[in-house]
Amino acid sequence: MDELGNLFANPSRRDVMRWGLACGAACALGRGRPVPAQDMAGGIELPGPKLTGVVRHPALFWEKLADHKVRCVLCPRECEVADVERGYCGVRENQGGEYQTLVYGTLCSANVDPIEKKPLFHYLPGTTAFSIATAGCNIECKFCQNWRISQYRPEQVESTRVTPAQLVAACRKRQSPTIAYTYSEPVVFYEYMHDTAAVARAQGVGSVMISNGYLREQPLRQLCEQLTGVKIDLKAFKEKFYVEQCAGQLKPVLATLETLKDIGIWFELVVLIIPTLNDGPDEIEQMSRWVVKNLGPDVPMHFTRFHPTYRVTNLPQTPVATLERSRQIALDAGVRYVYAGNVPMHPGENTHCHGCGTELIRRVGFRVVSNQIKDGKCPKCSTAIPGVWSQAQAFAPRWRQEPVPETQATRAG
Repeated sequence: MDELGNLFANPSRRDVMRWGLACGAACALGRGRPVPAQDMAGGIELPGPKLTGVVRHPALFWEKLADHKVRCVLCPRECEVADVERGYCGVRENQGGEYQTLVYGTLCSANVDPIEKKPLFHYLPGTTAFSIATAGCNIECKFCQNWRISQYRPEQVESTRVTPAQLVAACRKRQSPTIAYTYSEPVVFYEYMHDTAAVARAQGVGSVMISNGYLREQPLRQLCEQLTGVKIDLKAFKEKFYVEQCAGQLKPVLATLETLKDIGIWFELVVLIIPTLNDGPDEIEQMSRWVVKNLGPDVPMHFTRFHPTYRVTNLPQTPVATLERSRQIALDAGVRYVYAGNVPMHPGENTHCHGCGTELIRRVGFRVVSNQIKDGKCPKCSTAIPGVWSQAQAFAPRWRQEPVPETQATRAG
């Protein structure tokens, strides 16, 4: 057998990796040029150079295994990754037994959004959030609206290198009180989110994570020491849905929600209602009762309207009546603040006092038309309204600060 034939008959792992990268590059070229940031979120100019390849940075939360393998312990997948291979997310890579992130500060999407777009309705209403993302995600929702960055690899999107300090400076320049880690899945760029949030906190800028909640407890607790708010997408309340529609699991997401409750950080829930898949009244009632029992009645729930996209184009957009029914079920179950999303001008966008029913915040889409809350209270009956109503409140201590033990899982390898 000649040398080339022997190579194909007995390829090394590195050979396979090189072939895979070559095939991936060819596929990317076949799709056209890399997807630019402005295609994803409107786009704004960012400081820093444009990237022509990946940037390597030590990853957090992983363990060494035999034969130069590593185990990632950042999310519930706990990927075991061989040398020169990547985890499921596609943005964390093993190089010689050292785990690295390929998206530290490599922003492919950036925009200044209303905080209501996240959506966060009880967090500094009427303000803006400097919103950023990198490529990658640790699940695959068939209905993802940002699939061209969440399901792409770093090499397949145009990115700009921005340090944490540069990002915070850009946020302050635009007078946004908050940075939002959003659009794709911020768990996969955990290191950058953590470091940026720490720099932001030191300068009085808040940080909110807009996430699927697919994150293990230890990294979540460590991250929340820097964050000021969280929004979690609760995709459904059935394991079958998570497995078939998201390539994930429900149980770890519920554990994340219980951990957020224990920490004491402000968080809100969003449920995208998809016709025939997760819109059953029984499922909505079970979900709502679980929320009240395990998280309390004050966690806002947003039931939002589905529009066909990505791999789910065979279903219609959600009927408004279905959103209204879901909202009423949650209210009847004891959730005090329930919203209808993606339906501009709907009365379900507005906030009412759970004590006396007075309208407190009126919204039109993502715009706050009026806000009557005074010092976090209803002006009519003085009922305290749950939420974050000032920047000082965002930075108020919420939990006991305890040092995180330094282990192989919490430091770079």
